[in-house]
Amino acid sequence: MPMFKKCYCQLITLCLALGLPFAFSSVAHAADVRIAVAANFTDTTRELIAAFDEATGLEAVASYGSTGKLYAQIDNGAPFDVFLAADSRRPELLEHNGQGVTGTRFTYARGKLALWSPVPGTFKDPKIWLESGGFARLAIANPKTAPYGFAAQEVLTELNLWEALQDRLVRGDSIAQTFQFVATTNAQSGFVALSQVRAWDEKGGSLWMIPQSYYSPINQQAILLKRSENKAAAHQWLEFLRGDKARGIIENFGYETEI
Repeated sequence: MPMFKKCYCQLITLCLALGLPFAFSSVAHAADVRIAVAANFTDTTRELIAAFDEATGLEAVASYGSTGKLYAQIDNGAPFDVFLAADSRRPELLEHNGQGVTGTRFTYARGKLALWSPVPGTFKDPKIWLESGGFARLAIANPKTAPYGFAAQEVLTELNLWEALQDRLVRGDSIAQTFQFVATTNAQSGFVALSQVRAWDEKGGSLWMIPQSYYSPINQQAILLKRSENKAAAHQWLEFLRGDKARGIIENFGYETEI
């Protein structure tokens, strides 16, 4: 991605974090489509944006964060065109309250949760390792704002470990921060999105693909926002997201698309 595009993305993220919606006026001209994207989908979106640009000649700019926080920003008037959430609940809420366009909501990916450490041999039997409590920190995303964090809570509840491990849990604001805790070994292991492990530059480590029966399906939904109902480029992004090229990219990062 060219440097000026990276700067736009970073500026938008900073403005949202600081609660400065007016700053969007200085970058609005730079993008044909402005997308709010769940943090787990960061690497996938970067590749999708490049493919979208190549296919259409249109420029998309994304801002990444936890689904809950992005939803709050949209509810407070942040000027996005499209929302790519990590759950179905927030897009449903936007549709029901009139901030999302009825009929545009669909599941673009189903996420997969994994227990991961970059250190080989961290655990051989992940259940026994978790039950032993022989670690200082276990990272999860905030269950209140991040769907992957809620899924991690469901897993630990299923294993009867949620209460027992409270003093060892470190919570990231988003799944991106959670992954960073683990990648930098500030936590010995953590519940992350499989897509993040797939995108990680290094190889090896310890990985447990958590059975789907341990947590509710992470159906990630997209929706067109009402402010952009008549914006052709936003419709084109959603159409692209449903297409074979995008589905191939999404599946390559470890998601399911046949929902």
